[in-house]
Amino acid sequence: MKPVVVRNIKIGEGRPKICVPVVARDEASILKDAREIRALPVDVVEWRADWYEDVTSIGKTMGMAAKLRQVLGDIPVLFTFRSAKEGGKMEISPEDYAALNCRVASGGQVDLVDVELSMGDSLVEDVIQKIHMEGLGVIVSSHDFEKTPPKEELVSRMEKMQRLGADIAKVAVMPRSGEDVLTLLSATLEMHEHHARVPLITMSMSSAGVISRLSGEVFGSALTFGAASQVSAPGQIGVRDLKTVLDIVHNSR
Repeated sequence: MKPVVVRNIKIGEGRPKICVPVVARDEASILKDAREIRALPVDVVEWRADWYEDVTSIGKTMGMAAKLRQVLGDIPVLFTFRSAKEGGKMEISPEDYAALNCRVASGGQVDLVDVELSMGDSLVEDVIQKIHMEGLGVIVSSHDFEKTPPKEELVSRMEKMQRLGADIAKVAVMPRSGEDVLTLLSATLEMHEHHARVPLITMSMSSAGVISRLSGEVFGSALTFGAASQVSAPGQIGVRDLKTVLDIVHNSR
């Protein structure tokens, strides 16, 4: 498995990379958060565009992406419109979802695009192909805020992601017990050691699953999400604390 190289960051090699989300509604707040993030030990910034109040205007969204790029410089930017059914802030039709992701990718201001597996195989495959034509990478993602599916289902889901053309496969699930956290970690390890051709991002959410955000290097998850000010998912912890633990784990190996 080769790492995914995004600007100067290698996802899938060495210490798991730290991604910080920008979750703000208006331009001024988005750029303020981005400036603050620059001072933190982050590897990737995720722009959660479903939070942006003008996201339904393609022109404004592409302009916002350009301003983010100017502020963030060489920090890789992941563009994510998280649909409501997967924990996002807004409803969106599959057609509008596909159009938004492809148009933003064509603007050349972001480096990675998140595409949700639940949008359907044909749409996902088509959007991946169009984004790849722009020279960008794709994270195919799946989120379950209700439960943790069985290990076999999680592995199957990640295998499907890479079959459809994902550069990185991402799974986030909600634990209802400590055993659920172990299920996520076990699925990650099996996928990483036996099936993965692409880097993985996996996490068990909420406070019960925090260990999964810290132990990625042991089990095979290549990136983890930390919080600068506002969290985008339950269980995220502060960036500086996160880096400290990731460094401890990495240096002990």
